[in-house]
Amino acid sequence: MPLILGVALGLIAANVNYHWYETVVDFHPLGDHAYVFGHALTIHFVINGMFMCLFFGIAAKEITESALPGGVLNPLRRAINPLAGTLGGIFGPVGLYFLLTWIIYGGTDDFAAVANGWAIPTATDIALAWLVARVVFGPMHPAVNFLLLLAVADDAIGLVIIAVFYPDPHHPVEPIWLAFVVGGMAAVYVLRRFRVRWWPVYILVGGALSWIGLAKAGVEPALALVPIVPFLPHAGHGEVQSDEAEHTHEPGGAPHPHATDDGHHAHSVLEQFEHQLKLFVDIGLFFFAFANAGVPFTSIGWVTMMVLASLIVGKAIGVTLLSWLASLVGFPLPPGMGVRHLVVTGVTAGLGLTVALFVAGKAFPGDSPFQDPGKMGAVFSIGAAPVAYVLGKLLHVRQEGMRPRVILPWRRG
Repeated sequence: MPLILGVALGLIAANVNYHWYETVVDFHPLGDHAYVFGHALTIHFVINGMFMCLFFGIAAKEITESALPGGVLNPLRRAINPLAGTLGGIFGPVGLYFLLTWIIYGGTDDFAAVANGWAIPTATDIALAWLVARVVFGPMHPAVNFLLLLAVADDAIGLVIIAVFYPDPHHPVEPIWLAFVVGGMAAVYVLRRFRVRWWPVYILVGGALSWIGLAKAGVEPALALVPIVPFLPHAGHGEVQSDEAEHTHEPGGAPHPHATDDGHHAHSVLEQFEHQLKLFVDIGLFFFAFANAGVPFTSIGWVTMMVLASLIVGKAIGVTLLSWLASLVGFPLPPGMGVRHLVVTGVTAGLGLTVALFVAGKAFPGDSPFQDPGKMGAVFSIGAAPVAYVLGKLLHVRQEGMRPRVILPWRRG
């Protein structure tokens, strides 16, 4: 809700008084001459380059847990079909975006600049997509956890894309500084060996070293916690949990994507990291959305339509096609899912909002005429929600009254 509210207020502010909006977003709280490793210390940089470290850190936590024993990505075989859908959710949008770029901008001087936005429609907003899936399919439908796995893997690939393909254009890449990132990882490993139980120590020591290394290396510093979080001490999913912890899981044994446990599982440093930061990050997403989604409606153009079509149509085609092909070669869909469920899942995965907005700001520099249209396409991806809802009604994908598959603690794993 804070995210959606931030989008709405950002759009209103930008369309009522764009000059005021720009002044607020580009405000220098410590003066015009305040810089951090060559980056002007503006409100926008504080939000995108510093606060978003925590957002991507939470995403890294989800990915880490998914790869642990008993997680949705472990063992790998049962995740093959959703991972195939993830690849489809990457290749489908990218292929459609390049096709539309060639049709509309082929042969023009703008072709290369527009083509650089290819990664914008690869994103999936985990929280929003999961929420919409529960409404469309019903909270106990296997498609909900299928989409959750797909979205987590999609974000993992998205983090790699941002780091590799979108370095800081104002700071040439200097790989030698990545030694600081390695140093941060080593420091966190040492802290873990000494059984440090307070997560801020890991973040302040390892995260700070990683952030400095990425900022100086010319790589997006918002990714600083991505290599750090996997080293935080954690409890394996396969371990027996207390009754209280059991209540934080979805029926069928699948973990709630944003569960906050009070039992055994919550005592891990990794869980404490998310549990104590989740509310702060959720509220902070209001400011991220406000600072990034403020786009005048007059900027709507071909790039807006290309991003939107690639997110919704490209995702639907890619997810459906590759998951269906995976099922044909021996990696079946979860029981209760068919092609019609895949189509609706693909459309739901087209909710790219948060990460798509972030990538749009990286794909198109601040002076690019395509940044605002690209961001508008990311904002309009909210439209995937009603499309998925209507399509779900037409295809009758919602399964009412499903009884949960109860897994007793001693039978887990």
